[in-house]
Amino acid sequence: MSESEALEPLPAAVPVFPLTGAVLLPRGVLPLNIFEPRYLAMVRDAMAATGAAHRMIGMIQPKSAGDPPPLYKVGCLGRITEYRETDNGRILITLVGISRFRVSAELERGTLYRQVMTDYHGFADDRAEEESLDATSRASLEDALRPYLDARGLAADWEAVQSADDEGLVTALAGALPFDPPEKQALLEAPTLADRAQTLATLMSFAAGPNGIGGNGASGRLQ
Repeated sequence: MSESEALEPLPAAVPVFPLTGAVLLPRGVLPLNIFEPRYLAMVRDAMAATGAAHRMIGMIQPKSAGDPPPLYKVGCLGRITEYRETDNGRILITLVGISRFRVSAELERGTLYRQVMTDYHGFADDRAEEESLDATSRASLEDALRPYLDARGLAADWEAVQSADDEGLVTALAGALPFDPPEKQALLEAPTLADRAQTLATLMSFAAGPNGIGGNGASGRLQ
């Protein structure tokens, strides 16, 4: 048994928050502002759950429109590490990514929110030590980032970019950059950090090309 498989057990079923364009990656951080009644109930139930399901929520993207919308087959389990109720009835939470999962089945609706059975097979490395990139992959990523930001009128703290660890940089870019939902899903499903970095570099290079986004992006600063 590998070290990652010997860690705390993961829940066999989790509530899911289907949110277009929001991708949580292992060890990534995702702040959420919860206000819909069904998701307020979901968060409160997750906080009150016992065992492996305690504080656990699955983030997943809807694949297309529908009622309810069909879901992508891969999402990411997140642990609620920060929780705060506001005066206007909202809940502010922070999720930290634990492991990706495949949806093996959706449970019959017994709650306001959706729940799925989870299959973690193939994702054991999500809980292993952080991965690193080789020098060429890291350089390719940074080389693709600059023209991408320039094309959108964005700036970056390059000292912070260059000092960031490999996984932290890839995870931050995958979560923050405004790619389309299928592109976000491709980043989530990339098998390794090197694959995710290569996908990121390709997406940024394509978007910043002669027929890419050009001057249509909003001005701002990447934090």
